[in-house]
Amino acid sequence: MSSQVQLNTRQFNSRLKLIIDSWTNAGKNDEYGAIADADALLLIAGDPAGEEEPTRKGTAFQTWLLGYEFPSTFMLFEKGRLVILCSASKARILTQIKNGNPPVPVEILAQAKAKDPPTDALPRFTEAYISHSRVGTLIKETHTGKLVDEWNKVVSAAATKPELVDMGPSISSFTAPKDEDELKAIRTAANLTSTLLAHHVAVKLETILDREAKISHEAFSSQIEGRLGYGEGDNVKGPDMRVWQRGKGLNDVDWSSTEFCYPPIIQSQSTSTGYDLRSTAESSPDDISHKGVFLVALGMRYKGYCANLGRSFIVDPSKEQEAIYNLLVSLQSELLSFIKEGVTGRDVYQHALSFVKEKKPELEKHFVKNVGHGTGLEFRDSAYLLSPKNSRKLKSGMVFNLALGFQDLEEGGKKYALHLVDTIVVNAEKATALTYGVKSVKDTMFFLNQDAEDEVSKPARKAPTTKSGANGHTSPVKNKTAGGKVLRTKTRSAAQEESLQTTAHKISEHQRELHQKLQSEGLARFSEGGGGLAGKEGKTWKRFTSYKGEAALPREVENMRIFVDRKAQTIILPVYSFAVPFHINAIKNVSKNDEGEFTFLRINFQTPGQLAGKKEDTPFEDPDATFIRSLTYRSTDGHRFDAIMKQITDLKKEVNKREQQKKEMADVVEQDILVEVKGRRPIKLPEVFIRPALDGKRLPGEVEIHQNGLRYQSPMGSQKIDILFSNVKHLFFQPCDHELIVIVHIHLKAPIMIGKKKAHDVQFFREASDVQFDETGNRKRKYRYGDEDEIELEQQERKRRQMLNREFKAFAEKIAEASTQSTGDTLEVDIPFRELSFEGVPIRQNVRLQPTTECLVFLSDPPFLVVTLADIEIASLERVQFGLKQFDMVLIFKDFTKTPLHINSIPSAQLDDVKMWLDSVDIPLAEGPVNLNWGPIMKTINDNPYDFFQQGGWTFLGGTAVEESDADDGSGSESEFEAEDEVEESSESENDESGYSDGSDASEDEGSGSDFDDESDGEDWDELEKKAAKADKKRIETGRGHDSDDSDRPKKKAAPKANGKSKGRA
Repeated sequence: MSSQVQLNTRQFNSRLKLIIDSWTNAGKNDEYGAIADADALLLIAGDPAGEEEPTRKGTAFQTWLLGYEFPSTFMLFEKGRLVILCSASKARILTQIKNGNPPVPVEILAQAKAKDPPTDALPRFTEAYISHSRVGTLIKETHTGKLVDEWNKVVSAAATKPELVDMGPSISSFTAPKDEDELKAIRTAANLTSTLLAHHVAVKLETILDREAKISHEAFSSQIEGRLGYGEGDNVKGPDMRVWQRGKGLNDVDWSSTEFCYPPIIQSQSTSTGYDLRSTAESSPDDISHKGVFLVALGMRYKGYCANLGRSFIVDPSKEQEAIYNLLVSLQSELLSFIKEGVTGRDVYQHALSFVKEKKPELEKHFVKNVGHGTGLEFRDSAYLLSPKNSRKLKSGMVFNLALGFQDLEEGGKKYALHLVDTIVVNAEKATALTYGVKSVKDTMFFLNQDAEDEVSKPARKAPTTKSGANGHTSPVKNKTAGGKVLRTKTRSAAQEESLQTTAHKISEHQRELHQKLQSEGLARFSEGGGGLAGKEGKTWKRFTSYKGEAALPREVENMRIFVDRKAQTIILPVYSFAVPFHINAIKNVSKNDEGEFTFLRINFQTPGQLAGKKEDTPFEDPDATFIRSLTYRSTDGHRFDAIMKQITDLKKEVNKREQQKKEMADVVEQDILVEVKGRRPIKLPEVFIRPALDGKRLPGEVEIHQNGLRYQSPMGSQKIDILFSNVKHLFFQPCDHELIVIVHIHLKAPIMIGKKKAHDVQFFREASDVQFDETGNRKRKYRYGDEDEIELEQQERKRRQMLNREFKAFAEKIAEASTQSTGDTLEVDIPFRELSFEGVPIRQNVRLQPTTECLVFLSDPPFLVVTLADIEIASLERVQFGLKQFDMVLIFKDFTKTPLHINSIPSAQLDDVKMWLDSVDIPLAEGPVNLNWGPIMKTINDNPYDFFQQGGWTFLGGTAVEESDADDGSGSESEFEAEDEVEESSESENDESGYSDGSDASEDEGSGSDFDDESDGEDWDELEKKAAKADKKRIETGRGHDSDDSDRPKKKAAPKANGKSKGRA
């Protein structure tokens, strides 16, 4: 132990000198008046205090002096020496300070071990103690332990005992001013506390209020504590770096030295004990209210030093509540300017009270009785209370918990309280706040009622318009009839036409707002200098090392022949009698040809400037250096060159395959360990199949809900799959109405490995139609002559489906509830709206796509499709022309590096439905008569997103989709992005869906759709222009001009460019 613990002797010496000097001159300083007449100071430490108990003053003093807590250790300070009584093992550690040249001699009295004969350590320490007439100690503290019992027994038996005085206030004076090392630890604690508040607590509280999640104050407090990690042994989970990495100055944090000062305090209107502004308050087991005032208090300790903050959040605040909170913010700012070296605690409180009297005198009786206390190793140092009775002066370097608040306030017949708490440090001229964030009105006030009023005037995002008819191809508007007065004066068709025009006008107005908002957000999102892949990192130069030195070269190099080293992935070539190794990644390809009796082997290298297709933009360390493009070898042994060429080619393929697999698995996460439910059986859903399917025979298994995730177990427990709640992005329940299966579907934030494949989606289902029909006849048929059997089976089938729906829906809701309790992120069950569904081809096959509250999904068969609506930047409707029976929809994501998703061959009869749905979920849309080549478009945008938005952004698509446009004009013709030449020809055929089902359009987030990724881009603009020029020349030669009716090419006209980067003609 002694070899592991290193004491800071320099720090010990300086602090011991401070104690001796302050004690010696105590008569001149009132702060040390209590120990002025004391002959010695006794510091007792018994057994360690429990984890739930606050840090004692004696423990804080010992830690301040020695750097560590030493239980069962007595220290007797005399003006000429320091006597320490401890165990033998502690004595070996404390020898460091004895030999560290202390300001006064240090005498260590070591007690014997349990099996050894006793020493005279305790009698000698007692003798030194009772030799004094007046001793300072911490009278209010009580201790337990074997050494303490022995001490009490020896002292009680002593003939004379010294008079005891309380040295607590003097110890506070020793430890209150902080040196630079102490302030560094407190600043780290303050950064930790502020980061937790801003990036977790405030965000989660807003989510709870927004979704009206059911969670108790106690559970929310436990989830906040979990950000520092939880669990034991193999199930331990470390700090949540998704939260901590957002803070400043937290790169080198020692997480083992980080802890909470107290369990986070969450209070709301529903707290049964009422609002309590004390730091000893507790989070109650009552469910959090979704209205009124919310009080949050957080305290964190780093390397023993504390930082604390408190905030008030108000839902739908009244003008009076806003005014009171603004008064708190102004008061804090005023006190930070007032607090400085030399002022007393009484001055600070009186100044605060005067400020309140001046601004709002009626609040004086509600003001707190003190405005804070000193803090450090001890969370609450009562000797430095900022109260009306404390006359102690504040010094530079002291740290305080400045706690302002009003209690027993009343609003609408209900009592509430407000507080604003921060950790501050005193300086020579003013105080500085160490904790920060979530303080302004816009951060702490939630105006939910205002949002509700806004939702009345425009379509709600979470309540898509539903259709009220059986016809799946009509718009929701077409099924709504006009009012009675209109029907009396107009025909039905006229009324419907007017309704359509009114709806189209509303969509047009709403879309105009959405496009303006999209443009302003785009300019704000990308700074003027920000370009290139929308903030993502581009390709970087990689260094490949074949061998670390000549000694690592294989023996075969001695023959001076070409050698392929598969282990090192290197080709060793003889060059001017030297064996030169080339890594396989430096080689582009190899070729061989025969000329007469000689065989030539040519090895081509990767060099800049080559048009190498996808690797055209491969970076180099120095592109301006001199490169060797190829090496050629000649030999009469053609068979050897054949073998070498095959070896190099095979190695190249192997390396490329490995790189591709590594790239595919880059986003796969390794989940934490599932914490199983203990003390009861987990909630189960039996007899379900899983997709993707497991290896082996297809048999149903069961799904279990555990503490932090789900577990699917195959029959006999041979295989299992764990899914943690922290990795769940969306949870869907799809009933078996109009379907053959009932589904609980989970879409993951990051893919996991199932077998040898990665999966973005995991689905549990059960077949709904497995009732067998008896065609041979039975006893019932003997007495029945109609369709009674078929009717009975239909009724049984209907009941069975209803039972399946209820069972799976209840299980999905239990998953959502367990996930919310585990992570704090509210997870809701999303159910597809079948009445809003439409057909399309997202991934090579025609499927029925169904909107949900937050997504657009196809879940019935793999490959699945899950598109999060919040990730969509804009929707482009293409091939919208009169006479065409189908159109396409392209969804462009906010992450411009993702490939746009193409949903092709949507029936034109559903165009109005799609527009209505997109508009109702606040997705900007545009429409045009032709398909656009999105590969070059997105490359141009990614090159400089700011420039793209500066020059109009998405206006090149032709504006909102409801504006009237003729196919001959071409809404996209005014753009720099021209249509593909072949689009008209391919659109002639309604049934040829393959022309619009390129899997390359599926984004990475769309589940298994990524399995069909095709990286082929469209033809280059220069090639398209050459084709167009040839076609024009051919028409002229055959006597057909541009105006000929037989021309299949879309007509182009000159127009200003939308983004000055197009290579095509204007």
